[in-house]
Amino acid sequence: QVQLVESGGGLVQAGGSLRLSCAASGRIGSINVMGWYRQAPGKQRDLVATITSGDSTNYADSVKGRFTISRDNAKNTVYLQMNSLKPEDTAVYYCNTQGVFKIFTSSFPYDVWGQGTQVTVSS
Repeated sequence: QVQLVESGGGLVQAGGSLRLSCAASGRIGSINVMGWYRQAPGKQRDLVATITSGDSTNYADSVKGRFTISRDNAKNTVYLQMNSLKPEDTAVYYCNTQGVFKIFTSSFPYDVWGQGTQVTVSS
């Protein structure tokens, strides 16, 4: 099994910055995609940013130019640098990783979520 541990959330004033981290451990095998999603109260969980094993990135329009996703493959860790934060960025941020673990000829794909970390931006 794969486990994700997130850190870095907190309370910040509008215009401030935070950096989220998410470390994967366990039977990781090959990670294909790592990403961040967020869910505000009463709303659905939405994509924030993703990064592939080849470092291709994808961002929600609302965070382009303000957030940067990166990953350290050696540490199986993904980061989200959030700058120029706005009150509307307030949400629980969830890390997600998708990959496959192989044993001999058997493949075990996985799609795992972290426990979430709260980000609150005050105006």
